[in-house]
Amino acid sequence: MEELIARVINRTGIDAATAKTAIGHILAFLQKEGPAAEVSRLLAALPGSEAAIAEANAAEGGGGGLMGMLGGMMGGGGVMALGQKLISAGVPMNQMQPLGQELFAHGRETVGEDTMGPIVGAIPGLSQFV
Repeated sequence: MEELIARVINRTGIDAATAKTAIGHILAFLQKEGPAAEVSRLLAALPGSEAAIAEANAAEGGGGGLMGMLGGMMGGGGVMALGQKLISAGVPMNQMQPLGQELFAHGRETVGEDTMGPIVGAIPGLSQFV
């Protein structure tokens, strides 16, 4: 996890705490929306991923605010709801794509395209961020 956080910081310029929270939000999203087998392989290969997910969920406070409520009313929000969580965590909009690209590049290097490809393919709209 530390290597991934360092890569994200280097690419985006966001601070370590924000990077870790953002990574946690993305991994939680993948866990919820992605294919279970592939996401489980990814999380198992990223030591500290479960802790990052738990911390991101705790930092969110469960509510999600007005945008979370609107996303919920519109069928869960998908990638748009994730974007709102990242903004709330302090990730500038122009750094979301580089953040996603680093996370998925690290995932491909760690578990391979056979695992990451199905994750990207299973989640509508995700491919534009990775």
